[in-house]
Amino acid sequence: MLGRNAVSEAKGTVMVFDFLKGEFIDVISWLDDSRDTMVWRFERRGQAIKYGAKLTVREGQAAVFVHEGQLADVFGPGLYMLETNNMPVLTTLQHWDHGFNSPFKSEVYFVSTTRFNDLKWGTKNPIMCRDPEFGPVRLRAFGTYSMRVSDPALFLKEIVGTDGEFTADEISNQIRNVIVQEMSRVLAGSGIPVLDMAANTGDLAKLIAGAIAPKVAEYGLVLPEFYIENVSLPEEVEKALDKRSSIGIVGDLNRYMQFNAAEGMAAPGSAMGGAVGAGLGAGLGMGMAQQMQPGPWGAAPAAPPPPPPPAAKEWHLAENGATKGPFSEADLVAMVQAGGLTRTSMVWTAGMEGWKPAAETGLSRLFALMPPPPPPEN
Repeated sequence: MLGRNAVSEAKGTVMVFDFLKGEFIDVISWLDDSRDTMVWRFERRGQAIKYGAKLTVREGQAAVFVHEGQLADVFGPGLYMLETNNMPVLTTLQHWDHGFNSPFKSEVYFVSTTRFNDLKWGTKNPIMCRDPEFGPVRLRAFGTYSMRVSDPALFLKEIVGTDGEFTADEISNQIRNVIVQEMSRVLAGSGIPVLDMAANTGDLAKLIAGAIAPKVAEYGLVLPEFYIENVSLPEEVEKALDKRSSIGIVGDLNRYMQFNAAEGMAAPGSAMGGAVGAGLGAGLGMGMAQQMQPGPWGAAPAAPPPPPPPAAKEWHLAENGATKGPFSEADLVAMVQAGGLTRTSMVWTAGMEGWKPAAETGLSRLFALMPPPPPPEN
């Protein structure tokens, strides 16, 4: 009987030690595969942390101890034995002596210190700015940024609180509000014309990132990268700019109006299609151009000057197998009066197929006032 009692007592002692061993945590670590978790609280499930337990903090992580609601020690990457010599803050808070070796209860938060990339930002409502050329305009913008925790303890204190699993989505809205606020201020004071902003997005991004940095630093964060992908005007303003560009390319506004009117009137299916429609359209376009008043883009240009008169013809004469000339019509008039040019004289000018008598060409009018040759003598 005594032997049985001894065995029972031994078994009970082992079970007690196994139970006590299960009550203490001796390994603390975090393996993250979510890619968007910024803070994760180590689950103690009511268990105490064994004095001398191993703490593993991997690259891109930090471990923050919170004891009885107070921030304590912060550990960077490495392998640690949790003892009084490497937990100075917690030792001071608990007034532990050098020989302390009892389990303790603290909350351990793992904070990811890696970059969270390709985060989106954009303006919900247009930003009002004053442009030197267009006056007050409404702008929209969007882009991307990256975010990283620079001060794990401050981030835990200011943003996370007691959240057991904090993701990037939970802070992105706040960061977006900060970006839009600072962007409104920077755009309003930049003095960069709207049409030149596309060529200056890099400089604008640097200005905005510098303005944001002090605010996000209060959260224990930094923004290593900040990009502006696009700055755009409202759709109706963009259409007006397109129309203005088209007019600038066309050049002569009067001819542009005539062409558009003629094209519209002569379009297939129009009530006045065909050649008649084209003629009416051209006339209508000219009338509209004459009635145009100065508009937002300036006064309509003046009508083009009339075309120059056609160049005067020059004539050549053929006499006795030789050619003479060229002569102007004024020269030919003098020759007719002097008898040097008659109705039968052979002449030629550009555009004629060959030599012809002067009376069979346009020169026949020169002989209209000249008397015919005298009749032959009896």
